[in-house]
Amino acid sequence: MIEPQFVTVQNGDMQIEVAIAGSGPLMVMVHGWPELWYSWRHQMAHFADRFTVAAPNVRGYGHSSNPPEIGAYTMRELTGDIAAVIDELGDGSAVVLGHDWGAPIAWNTARLHPEKVRAVCGMSVPYLPTGATSALELWRERYTARGKFFYQVYFDDNRGGAEAELGADHARSLRMIYYSVSGDRRGPDGLTADKPADAKMLDGLIDPDPFPAWCTADDFAVYAAGFEASGWHGPLNRYRAQTLDAEDIGKLPDPNLTQPAAFIGGELDPVRNFAPGVDLYDFAPAACDDFRGSTLVPGAGHWVQIEAPDVTNEALDEFIAGL
Repeated sequence: MIEPQFVTVQNGDMQIEVAIAGSGPLMVMVHGWPELWYSWRHQMAHFADRFTVAAPNVRGYGHSSNPPEIGAYTMRELTGDIAAVIDELGDGSAVVLGHDWGAPIAWNTARLHPEKVRAVCGMSVPYLPTGATSALELWRERYTARGKFFYQVYFDDNRGGAEAELGADHARSLRMIYYSVSGDRRGPDGLTADKPADAKMLDGLIDPDPFPAWCTADDFAVYAAGFEASGWHGPLNRYRAQTLDAEDIGKLPDPNLTQPAAFIGGELDPVRNFAPGVDLYDFAPAACDDFRGSTLVPGAGHWVQIEAPDVTNEALDEFIAGL
């Protein structure tokens, strides 16, 4: 473990809190939902001897700016924050890593700010270029129209209610969500659980005691403190902004990435099965013109860089060595 410094990067009227450590070329690590910079603790320690590692709290999280409007959480806005971090802390370009929602942010930073991204690696969510039809519409057709629960639709349909449910006990909500999509899961996954469309996010999920060793009570205390500071509306607004993304970048030409790219995912990640009969991981190379390979981590679930840090770091080392 390392003790990072914290700096604030300004992007217009947004302030982005960034944990930094090490020295050398810049590597930016973008977390997903519902996480913090802290999800990169193992990778920061691993790379700090070779890189300046910078892990921002995405806007809406921790002590970064936390605007209420859904429009503040579009992909264009979030990638602008990462571009500002690169400009402020690097020499104008960086290797960018992303996990969960951080992966689409990383992929789209490479697309919308190509001169700022030397190479890009996504974890748990492959690069699927945004189309002119919102992903929320597709999930409604696939799940809600058939009377089934899907977490992203729940977040969009229950504005305020989802915040209240998850914010009632931050640590408990985080434990249940993390466990439900981990490689250790025993019980339903929290994303596509077999429950009715009008169910709540945490219905039927398990709060394990003890939690698997890869995330301790002290670790969850860090996450809970971050959500105590920010609340849940920013993290949930990212899902709600997908319709705005479709109207904006969904209509742009030339979605393929030209930078060196790689993908890392957990063997047991339920994201693979969002579309029945299709493994979403198979799409990892499709829109990357210089794809350097996928790594499937045995036994790991969605939180691959926390559940299996050594294997993840080895895969990252191999990717970076080839740049």
